[in-house]
Amino acid sequence: MSDNIDFYFDMMSPFSYLAHTQLPKLARQYGLGVNYLPMSIPPAKIAAGNYGPSNREVPAKITIMLADIKRWAAHYDVPFAFPKSLEVEPWNVGVLYANDKDQAEAYVNAAYAKIWAEGCDPTDMGELSQVATQMGWNVDEFIDYVQSNEGQTRFRKACVEAHKEGVFGAPIMMLDDQAWWGNDRFMFIEEYLKGRTS
Repeated sequence: MSDNIDFYFDMMSPFSYLAHTQLPKLARQYGLGVNYLPMSIPPAKIAAGNYGPSNREVPAKITIMLADIKRWAAHYDVPFAFPKSLEVEPWNVGVLYANDKDQAEAYVNAAYAKIWAEGCDPTDMGELSQVATQMGWNVDEFIDYVQSNEGQTRFRKACVEAHKEGVFGAPIMMLDDQAWWGNDRFMFIEEYLKGRTS
């Protein structure tokens, strides 16, 4: 059995943000870690054969979805503010940098706070630089990495690996032979964890 819950997520996903407000605490409660696996939702959908429009192109869906996000944020008692852009690839690449430093949870917390709690503009590298400063990293080194061919190529490879694992969207959590999609699956995850430790 695995000692880590694989967490496939995209910084552009508010539901991934919501899931992350709950996942680390739940994992620790059952003696598990979280394996942070960034990916990009649009190519994951296409790789899975889902060629439908994005949520933003379906007005009725986006209206209800936004209401649900606000309900979940209130339910979890966490802040929520829609960001000024959903162009987040450098922030996703930053997860790989954070993984190398064994600081992924702290980075994801800080990044999600900027994007989905404060509603920043993710295309502003100054916002991402503030996260690097908060992490105590060399800011120039970090920003160079997330914009580099090396970092972007590594992220694309991570996306391909996610597709191979059957990831078609985010958030998806995997443990042993089980997978759960969405921040609204935590009662099922906990049911499995209880059975796993009994």
